[in-house]
Amino acid sequence: MNPHPSRSRPLRCLAAAEALRQACDFPRQPYFRDLIQGGMSREVFLESQRHFAHAVAFFPRPMAALVARLPDPRQRLDLLRNLVEEHGDFREEAFHISSFRDFLTRLGGVEAAELPPLPPALHAFQAALSGSCSFDELETGLACLGFIEYAFAELSTLIAVAVVERGWIAPQELRHYRLHARIDEEHAAEFFMVIESAWDEPERRIHVERGLALGAQLFRRLYDDLAEVKPMSGQGLALHA
Repeated sequence: MNPHPSRSRPLRCLAAAEALRQACDFPRQPYFRDLIQGGMSREVFLESQRHFAHAVAFFPRPMAALVARLPDPRQRLDLLRNLVEEHGDFREEAFHISSFRDFLTRLGGVEAAELPPLPPALHAFQAALSGSCSFDELETGLACLGFIEYAFAELSTLIAVAVVERGWIAPQELRHYRLHARIDEEHAAEFFMVIESAWDEPERRIHVERGLALGAQLFRRLYDDLAEVKPMSGQGLALHA
């Protein structure tokens, strides 16, 4: 739902993001195919999500870089609200990384919430986001993060349904992914609203299209890499029943 019904919507950016999300066909990627069809064990899923936690913890930082680069303070407002929401509206227990650690704990116990050393795939993802949001054209960074938010709404729904259907987490305990399934398309629209006017200017539009494509490439590659994650060797983590 649009929380600002009196505002126009970034319809062209949203249409482009939707077309690209459909072209990516995330449900057919190995990671989501195996999760949905039962080919991924709970141990593998848990370890892949511990890797993904690095992305959750890092994501507000390139967002903050974009906010700092926007010259018009009016354009900063919605992104600042998004940034504050990422930080739990100033409540540490509601930080997005806090809700994700809770998700990991419910999957695998207290030890699971301790993040592993930064894996190369997550390092690459972080470096690409930092570089784009700090040094690319503003339209490119905004479109990149906007697409990731837009895609993550669908992916959050896929994951939420899968882990509940497989009995790994009770529906009432699924705070993190349930929240992102609900809010992330609107967060994407806030990024896109800043750059919607670029569609009328070919020299700016190319940067938007480049950013959307970059976001799709980074997110698809990240989940391809997560599909290769193996469960912890040795004793591992004691999974919750």
